[in-house]
Amino acid sequence: MFYKGMMMTSQKMHLGERIRSGKPILIAETAPPKGADAAAARACARRYAGRVHALGVSDNQNEVRMAALAAASLVAAEGVEPILHVVTRDRNRIALVSQYLGARALAVGNLLCTTGTHQTLGRFGKARNVFDVDSIQLLQMYAELAGNGPVDGEQVLASGCSVCLGAVASPYADPLEMQVVRLLKKVAAGAEFLVTQPVFDLQRFGTWWDQVTCRHIHEKVAILAGVQPLTGAESARAYAETGPRPMIPEAVLERLASRSPDSAQRAVGVEIACETIARLSGLEGLRGFAIRSDGDDAAAIEVIEQSGLRCD
Repeated sequence: MFYKGMMMTSQKMHLGERIRSGKPILIAETAPPKGADAAAARACARRYAGRVHALGVSDNQNEVRMAALAAASLVAAEGVEPILHVVTRDRNRIALVSQYLGARALAVGNLLCTTGTHQTLGRFGKARNVFDVDSIQLLQMYAELAGNGPVDGEQVLASGCSVCLGAVASPYADPLEMQVVRLLKKVAAGAEFLVTQPVFDLQRFGTWWDQVTCRHIHEKVAILAGVQPLTGAESARAYAETGPRPMIPEAVLERLASRSPDSAQRAVGVEIACETIARLSGLEGLRGFAIRSDGDDAAAIEVIEQSGLRCD
């Protein structure tokens, strides 16, 4: 069980060590700056310092931003352990292997492998996608590199450095049975932790969790529930329309829209996120939470503080 308000540990340990220890985990996810300002990335890292065990750095999720690897390196320079997101949408396997080598050269050892949001759903819809490999194949590649194994029959000098690999879980995608099978494949490919899409529909998440636990997936991998504060009714509805229904229940959208001005809607979004954490904290086998900022790091930090989640 994940207890609200608990002090997690006084001993500093890396994310992989913490996963293997069985202790609760608290991470956050932020986006790199839109420009080339290194100071902005450093300042963001400092805001999360001491609040999370690791900070995920997204990879051109919805728009073009500073390279995630560069931002992750800047995060690490501020003493915050980064989780580098690696998207297969934009790179073939040559570039993905190169990304791995660059990450290890910069001592970035946590890699979250994801296929990525299709470019037509972002601001660069005319960009060509790649999708040479999917997230499961990427996990396999990186696991082989970590073991100094060959990639596509070619030997790569990866130095055998240990890495902590993660992946994304999709509780709201259908068919549900296929999503559970994909999770099993990700675990078999080398994932040590799974981060779910942001949880808004608690009923559907419960149905998914029943399937996960009956397959004992939570015993094989650390599963973190994604939590994202919705900071406005209009943006929340637009976000809801990009995913499977009912990713965000209508009641949640109406609750946001019932408040005015925008600052009141933002406060309600933080409140809903804290309620979600409180509801999910009692789930047996859930290892922790991943707080997603979606461009508003201050709101994400408010959720961490107001929900009582602590990380020393």
